Amino acid sequence: MADNEEKYIPILSRLRAPEGAVKRKKRKGRGPGSGLGKTAGKGQKGQKARHPGGFSKMAFEGGQSPIQRRLPKVGFVNLFSRNIATVNVGDLAEFKAGTTIDAAKLREHRLVRGRFDALKVLGTGDLKAALTVHAHSFSESAKAKIEKAGGKVVVTAPPAKKVE
Repeated sequence: MADNEEKYIPILSRLRAPEGAVKRKKRKGRGPGSGLGKTAGKGQKGQKARHPGGFSKMAFEGGQSPIQRRLPKVGFVNLFSRNIATVNVGDLAEFKAGTTIDAAKLREHRLVRGRFDALKVLGTGDLKAALTVHAHSFSESAKAKIEKAGGKVVVTAPPAKKVE
């Protein structure tokens, strides 16, 4: 193989960035020969030119009262709130008799979606099939309708919610 062909063979020791891809860092304030000496690209005087530069403060509005201080504080976030997913008894009518229903089964049938801390079954609608329903809580009417259809109600303990 000729020397000319050899230099086109990719070898890790010969890897280089393409021409013009790597630029040198601008060294500001290093004398007039650098092109960025004296004022170092900050112009003449003024708040933006001063040394410590207390100008780059986030949300600084030139001495005007900043918007986060002008606007009133609104709202409240309850750290102890729980997100409860609800399912109606009428929605359970699509399942066959003898089926055991839990949160995973409801997700599979897209009756509950997203994140939730607890699952509650409510009493709207009618139920004819005998089902075993596992949930964290039931309304009184939902419990009565499931048991009237010959089904079984199983109350499971909701997972403890951590406050971070």
